[in-house]
Amino acid sequence: MDPVIVRSLLLIIAYFTAFFVVAQIIRNNSIVDIGWGIGFVIVAWFSLFSAGYLTTRGLIMTGLVTVWGVRLFYHIIKRNWGKPEDFRYANWREEWGRYVVVRAFFQVFMLQGLMMMLIATPILLVNVSPDTAFGVMEMFGLAVWLIGFFFEAVGDKQLADFLQDPANRGKVMKSGLWRYTRHPNYFGEATMWWGLFILGLSVQNGIFGIISPLVITNLLLFVSGVPMLEKKMMQKPEFVEYAKETSVFFPWFPKLKRDR
Repeated sequence: MDPVIVRSLLLIIAYFTAFFVVAQIIRNNSIVDIGWGIGFVIVAWFSLFSAGYLTTRGLIMTGLVTVWGVRLFYHIIKRNWGKPEDFRYANWREEWGRYVVVRAFFQVFMLQGLMMMLIATPILLVNVSPDTAFGVMEMFGLAVWLIGFFFEAVGDKQLADFLQDPANRGKVMKSGLWRYTRHPNYFGEATMWWGLFILGLSVQNGIFGIISPLVITNLLLFVSGVPMLEKKMMQKPEFVEYAKETSVFFPWFPKLKRDR
């Protein structure tokens, strides 16, 4: 394994260990979410400069990751600042009881570190590879990334604006991008990583980067993204009706209401 990739793995372990220590001090394991985006930014720049040479593809890849990671970091900080532990982590804290510290270390922080390492695969492969020419495939990958970033950034902004309006308290967001998918931000997140995989496909061993979009798409669709949020939101009758008409993940036109 390339030494840069090994050092990047060690950096990720140290990074999430630091977040774990802080989380135990403030009794809030959900701060791990704050470190998610910025962690990729740190790994991207670290691997870019550790490889010993800068490439155009590496700079573009690292730049895209930086834009995404900084925006996500700001969004989560703004959303969570001053609020109690997220309901997912609070539920785990209650379930795990006296083993919460040990289980949080391995099942929250180290697990997120492992996921980061897998998802960052295209970044690392690009940053440790010699430069190659840009072509149609790379432009396609960039276009896919831009589509994903649009859905995540705009979807987050639309939801934040909706929740800030007191008139919408208790209501369900159903306009803008949310009219076409119940989770535009999750769709955008997955799409961006597919774009980065395509962008790095032509470098040496670039095909192995497919682990990244496969992992993040699986996590969002079947593990910690859509299922957990849907379970919570389905307690609202308005969301149940909204779900009948709106695609769960991939954007599509709403189903027409049938006459009752």
